[in-house]
Amino acid sequence: MKSFLKTVFANIVAIFIVFFTVAFFFVIFLLMASLSGSDTVKIRKNSVLTLDFRTNIIDSPSEDETGSSIFTAFNDKTKNVVLYDAVQAIKAAEKDDNIKGISLETDNISAGITQLDDLRTALQNFKKTGKFVLAYGNVMSQAAYYLGSVADQFYLNPAGGLDLKGLSAEVMYYKGFTDKYGIGVDVIRHGKYKSAVEPFIREDMSPENREQLSAILNDIWQNISTKMSVSRKMSNADFKTVTDSLYGMIPGSALKYRLTDKLIQKSEYDDILRSKLKLAAGKKINKVSFTGYIHSMDEGASSSNRIAVLYASGAISNGEGYDGIHSKNYIDEIRKLAADDEVKAVVFRINSPGGSANASDEILFELQKLKQKKPLVVSFGDYAASGGYYIAMAADKIYSEPNTLTGSIGVFGLVYNFKDLAHKNGLNSEAVKTNENSNFYSPINGLSDGAKIMMTKSVEQTYKRFVHFVTVNRKKSFEQIDAVGGGRVWSGTRAKAIGLVDELGTLDDAVKFAAQKAKLKEYEVKSYPKKVSVFEQFFNDMNNDELYAKVIRNKIGEDNFKLFQELTEQEKKGKIIMELPFKINIR
Repeated sequence: MKSFLKTVFANIVAIFIVFFTVAFFFVIFLLMASLSGSDTVKIRKNSVLTLDFRTNIIDSPSEDETGSSIFTAFNDKTKNVVLYDAVQAIKAAEKDDNIKGISLETDNISAGITQLDDLRTALQNFKKTGKFVLAYGNVMSQAAYYLGSVADQFYLNPAGGLDLKGLSAEVMYYKGFTDKYGIGVDVIRHGKYKSAVEPFIREDMSPENREQLSAILNDIWQNISTKMSVSRKMSNADFKTVTDSLYGMIPGSALKYRLTDKLIQKSEYDDILRSKLKLAAGKKINKVSFTGYIHSMDEGASSSNRIAVLYASGAISNGEGYDGIHSKNYIDEIRKLAADDEVKAVVFRINSPGGSANASDEILFELQKLKQKKPLVVSFGDYAASGGYYIAMAADKIYSEPNTLTGSIGVFGLVYNFKDLAHKNGLNSEAVKTNENSNFYSPINGLSDGAKIMMTKSVEQTYKRFVHFVTVNRKKSFEQIDAVGGGRVWSGTRAKAIGLVDELGTLDDAVKFAAQKAKLKEYEVKSYPKKVSVFEQFFNDMNNDELYAKVIRNKIGEDNFKLFQELTEQEKKGKIIMELPFKINIR
């Protein structure tokens, strides 16, 4: 008995020790997290603003939470910087006597196409002040070289290389796989260019999808290759030859064909920076990170006149959530902004490939109500397609970037069944029902005949509703919008030409126009929705489904995770979707 009590007592003590140890480290974690965001950085004289490999450029503050958790916070050395803040930092550095120049030292920058464009434009304006912009690379991605090529001088490691090769899009087709393993797919869509469903109904690329992909890729490449060739003082023809020949991969060839100015080691590059700063050999260079510089910036006096930038980044879904655009969250935010008298105008920043048609419609309705009270200006990021374009239809004015994937005015429904797979393995099912279509959907037997008919009608009705709102906002006829709709995706440049957007411009341009429309000379810009705290994120991670999803996403990658969701998320079964079929990244 005494031995038993000792064992029980020892176990109780062990449990208390574990509990208090975990609690102790949890408190320490929260304290460190809260202190890390409040550090102020003093910028010393003769400093260099530096963009290095630790910096990720994100479009929206909400993206700062994606994939983050208490389990990775200590190990993650990268810092996320919102694009608008990065651009404002470069602008502030133009007038900051302590900042003598900017150094770009990133081999694999994490940023979207339009984000790179905006950074490049800001750096070009910075150069006009007479301050220097230098860049150095080891083995550089195409995206990093696109940004780095804007520098006054671009330096490459003698054993490095440039991944300069142009753009391509590769689509995986699943029809052969689904046929082989007995997975059935019921597809209802409107729009011959709505290629999101093609991988499930074809074994090759349709002429329509090949046409739109070719047009988009060529539009984007024409834009970015021209900028690179101008920066490197090369003709478009010469730059095309260099790219086609993959000369950037060999350092000697990169130098010979003027892709780089000199082949040097990193320590030699630092010596060049010292020379620019008039520092003695071996003297420490005061490099300031973008995150540090943003923390140091004077926010200025607060104003009762506020421009709200409402960020909407990611897929559109119903309900609540932190990851993406969830209708309930955004309805609440929009209503708060509409009721806030200090908010004089709203800029709605969209970076979304679309998603749920119902959720998109809910968000659009609230934006239409907000527009009745104050100016509403829309700014597009990398994507404003399908549902992402739909929710822009309340805008007074729409700004798009030249490389924004825009439009995709189309609708589809996609439902899986495992009838053949089940039958091949001796499985069968029968249902008892009270009405003709009570068994609307079954994993074994798929959609009922009545369900297919009604889903087809629902897709057609949703498409007509989509086009209606576009005709009202763009002041065009149904026939005009239908002609450029059909699910087709356009570059921002072509979207401007065909009237799907009003202007080509940045988020900063949209903010300035919103202030002008609200007749404001002095104002402050504030971001919404508010960033989720580490404490809130921790308890969000306590949800097992959310935690499992993050683990799976980290293991299989974002693209594979999307396919996994398509196959496993039951709530999407039988729903009407407005979503872009692909994404384009410069790599």
